[in-house]
Amino acid sequence: MRLSPDTLGELPEGIARYSYDPDAQAVGIVHFGLGAFARAHLAAYCDAAMEAGEGGWMISGVSLRSDAVAQQLNPQGGLYTLTQRSGDEATTRVVGSLREVLVAGSDAEKIAERIAAPECRIVSFTVTEKGYCRASDGSLDLDQADRSFYPLLAEGLRRRRTAGLPGVTLLSCDNLPGNGGVLARLLGSYTHLRTRHVSMWVPDECSFPSTMVDRIVPAASTADLDALEQRLGLRDEGAVFTERFSQWVIEDRFAGPRPRWEDHGVQIVSDVAPYETAKLRMLNGAHSFLAYCGLLRGHEFVHQAIADPELRLAADRLMRAEAAGTIDPPSGLDLSAYADALVARFEDPALNHRLVQIAMDGSQKIPQRWLATLAVSQAQCPAILTGIAAWLLHISGGKLLNDPMAEKLRSAVDNKSIAEQVAAIFGRGGLLASAWEPAAEHIAFIDRAHGELGRMGEGQ
Repeated sequence: MRLSPDTLGELPEGIARYSYDPDAQAVGIVHFGLGAFARAHLAAYCDAAMEAGEGGWMISGVSLRSDAVAQQLNPQGGLYTLTQRSGDEATTRVVGSLREVLVAGSDAEKIAERIAAPECRIVSFTVTEKGYCRASDGSLDLDQADRSFYPLLAEGLRRRRTAGLPGVTLLSCDNLPGNGGVLARLLGSYTHLRTRHVSMWVPDECSFPSTMVDRIVPAASTADLDALEQRLGLRDEGAVFTERFSQWVIEDRFAGPRPRWEDHGVQIVSDVAPYETAKLRMLNGAHSFLAYCGLLRGHEFVHQAIADPELRLAADRLMRAEAAGTIDPPSGLDLSAYADALVARFEDPALNHRLVQIAMDGSQKIPQRWLATLAVSQAQCPAILTGIAAWLLHISGGKLLNDPMAEKLRSAVDNKSIAEQVAAIFGRGGLLASAWEPAAEHIAFIDRAHGELGRMGEGQ
């Protein structure tokens, strides 16, 4: 028997659930990319706001690539459970803030209607770094964009303009520095080329706050779902499992009404940049290091990689000695204490955060996680350079590579020396050219690390 509004009464005591009436609430948010992270983060905060008495913040989710999430959640009336784990403890709540899951393509008309509805105040995004369809130089890749969220969003905004409705807040929740500005620039490029009149309306009517989001949300396994079914007595195909920690920092720049998320722990600030820099370079930078090096050492999960003494020492160095020195922290953020907290989160075996999940889409993540630190730092960064060597091996190995630039990356490394690989990817005109220009000593270090890691990987 599936979880649904009709079966809520079958849940055992101790399972928290919403008390508001979802059917009486308007859809105030359209969200592109309704994966597990959005359900553990945005939807949970909206659920808390409506539980506290606010109205009109139901979410219409949009899946861009498949109908898998729709098949999980629509038969359940949009309901799902959110389980927070820490050590041996777990607490579960039924979240009621999701009205529906629409699928790009088959539901294009309904998506445009939702965006154009007067009740819609926010359109938000967790489409991952690659979902913004950036070319290697950061500009919009129009061919990719035509197959992403841009046409759906532009059509919805066109209808709002035609109807004389106000604009909306366009809220990126992805791991991109200055994600609000990135979205504004790319959407501006798209609408300039495809819907010129919308491109002139959006800057005056819509806003693009930058955000920083932080919560570790591993992909749910079949074993997770089976164990939860034993606890609930109901099957929840859309269940989400996460850590207790949750942070959301949002620039105070909204085009209209919004939930009082700050009453539930969200930080509404004038400048998000210091928070996102600390997260990207310390948390995400260490995560990518543990992923690529940990996989080479035969580890499967983050908690296994951080328990490896050599990897722990290097990840700690990456955070404290390499990344922290490039960050100007906001008032109240102690970077040493932040690193301590990150290690504790990495160590938690209850999360089972898979390294292959973190290793995905490296070409979209490495520039802000590693290259930005290298560009600012005046010192040698052995942990990051070792991570780069591990990533090059990850590319050449091919078996686990999952990246939108996979073919170009393989061409850049196949049958080439390390110096040639580094030049093709990181050098001037390279695939990931940045403000960091690899010096001879950097290339020599990567070459040595590549050899040592390669020999270690052969022994697995």
